[in-house]
Amino acid sequence: MSAAAPRLTTVPLGTGGPLVGVQGLGCMGMSFGYGPTDADAARATLERALDLGVTLYDTAELYGMGENERFLAPFVAAHRDEITIATKFGLTLAPDDPGARRITNDPAELRASAEASLRRLGVDVIDLYYMHRRDPAVPLEETVGAMAELVAEGKVRHLGLSEVTGAELRAAHAVHPIAAVQSEWSLFSRDVERSAVPAARDLGVAFVPYSPLGRGFLTGSFADATTDLHPSDSRRRQPRFSGENAVANRALLEPVRRVAEAHGATPGQVALAWVHQQAPRWGMTVVPIPGTRRAGRVEENVAAAGITLGDDELAVLDTIGDRVAGTQYPDMNVTAAGRE
Repeated sequence: MSAAAPRLTTVPLGTGGPLVGVQGLGCMGMSFGYGPTDADAARATLERALDLGVTLYDTAELYGMGENERFLAPFVAAHRDEITIATKFGLTLAPDDPGARRITNDPAELRASAEASLRRLGVDVIDLYYMHRRDPAVPLEETVGAMAELVAEGKVRHLGLSEVTGAELRAAHAVHPIAAVQSEWSLFSRDVERSAVPAARDLGVAFVPYSPLGRGFLTGSFADATTDLHPSDSRRRQPRFSGENAVANRALLEPVRRVAEAHGATPGQVALAWVHQQAPRWGMTVVPIPGTRRAGRVEENVAAAGITLGDDELAVLDTIGDRVAGTQYPDMNVTAAGRE
């Protein structure tokens, strides 16, 4: 059972940013990362999301090395004035190892990436352009300065950063206003609350949580990535979803299920409602971008924005994060937590 989906309300994405639905859509899985996909079902999902007030659509050059951007292009063209399209640069597949990632913030490569994304998406301007990951070898001021040049040239409207610390956000914001920070934030991932969330709140920057459903684990859609997911699914390489870690983490879902039953909702809706309620708790804009390839799941996710959890329920759910077994990635240096 799940709550019915209302149409989403809208919020400004950061100070001076675009007006978007209070929940966006992560599009990665439609063509990358989570095994085989159904293109027709994914296209129907995009359309249903827009019907429900989802207007922020998130992609990146990494996702299929441009394939996800190309997949989205017809949808973007059909609804250009209705949606905000966000994409990212700076994280690509390593040419000699498809399972590894290469991070670069070099200004010349940044510019080339932006031009390529513009072509693949079929647009004249990218609404929100993120630095996907931080490359400590390149001064942050140089990277953000190059991003600001794209704004001045009319190729990008707003700037974003992904997986940065609070100090890095403040340094970047001093060079050019940052509209949004995108990092993992969920019942299972609370690292961002150390410094990135407070900095975003203080600066008027919106927070865009990716994987707010713990990559599907919080919904109960799989129990162990190694045995339940397709061999090409990237979640099989993430420590907290397999073996003893998965067993321990499944036990943490029991209070989520109990709260869900009390609300006539699904566990996924409760997990997503918890993320939405971080907005009033922190006094800031929070726009989660759960990803899905199914229209029915979009309806379920959108309905979660209308669920209000009580203080007692929040107190119980808040204890989960400290007990999660395993890290988000095999190498946590790709996250802000690795630089805190």
